[in-house]
Amino acid sequence: MSLSPALLARRTRPKLSCSLDFNGECHNGCTFLNSCSLYIHLVLEQFHDEQEKILWALTFFKGGRTAKWSENVFRQEVNTGIFPIQTWGDFEQQFRLHFFPVNVEADVINTLEGTSYHQGNWMVDNYLDSFQALVSDAGYTDPRTLVVKFRRGLRLGIQNQIATMPYRRPADTDPNAWYRAVWRIDQACLTNEAFQFVSRSASLRTVSARPPPLPVARLPLAPPPPVTPKPLPTTLSMGVPMDIDATRKTRSLSLQGCYRCGDANHVVRDCSHCMDVHQLTTEQREELIEDLLALKDAVPMEESCPLEEEDFA
Repeated sequence: MSLSPALLARRTRPKLSCSLDFNGECHNGCTFLNSCSLYIHLVLEQFHDEQEKILWALTFFKGGRTAKWSENVFRQEVNTGIFPIQTWGDFEQQFRLHFFPVNVEADVINTLEGTSYHQGNWMVDNYLDSFQALVSDAGYTDPRTLVVKFRRGLRLGIQNQIATMPYRRPADTDPNAWYRAVWRIDQACLTNEAFQFVSRSASLRTVSARPPPLPVARLPLAPPPPVTPKPLPTTLSMGVPMDIDATRKTRSLSLQGCYRCGDANHVVRDCSHCMDVHQLTTEQREELIEDLLALKDAVPMEESCPLEEEDFA
């Protein structure tokens, strides 16, 4: 089915990316020129003549050697009144003369002899494309040399995996086998990383889906038991000086009873309860000593001697 002219006129073209600024570095000259040529071929109807193509390309010459070269072109136009570059072919020829390496093969060989071409943080696909382009420009064809250069530029982890393969290890004279082995290892690593990412995501979802823990009911603390104040010790009277013996002798032991247990039916010496003197207060110890002294001085009534009658005759 062919489109009508009206539909073709309304048809929009795909959005294209313009070339980036070029600063005159020789190793980027070929890339820049190819990008400009591709864009001109895709939107050729936007350029009215050859000079418009050249002026469009010069808009990307903004720094370094390219800015000086562009100034020289416009200076010649001012001095002669004629633009010095007439066709796009002439522009490409002068561009290669000024911004392409003088000896591409020697420049590529120097790159392969250094470390700037090594994989580093590149993806395996990018490293493969870059390495194959370099060896093609350098003219390397020896399989063993290609394997050595390629293996030297790989990351250490990938080198070790290939070198320690238990079987189907690529030969050192087969660069294509090395390319395939590296690609398989890279795909296995990407698959494993994707699996680990999915597993971690599932674990996080499981943890987040768990219900929150129930609040723990805390019982109110019981009020502390009331503190009963201890009775103050009874203050003993100091008594009357020099009256201690009289008080001791007049005290009735039968009324006091046992000081140890409080039983009125026996005294302290007949008490069967044990007593710890260390637990008595000072006042209690004094009373106990007084009781013991009074008990020692007491004389039974029946043992007392009868009074003798005095003979007054």
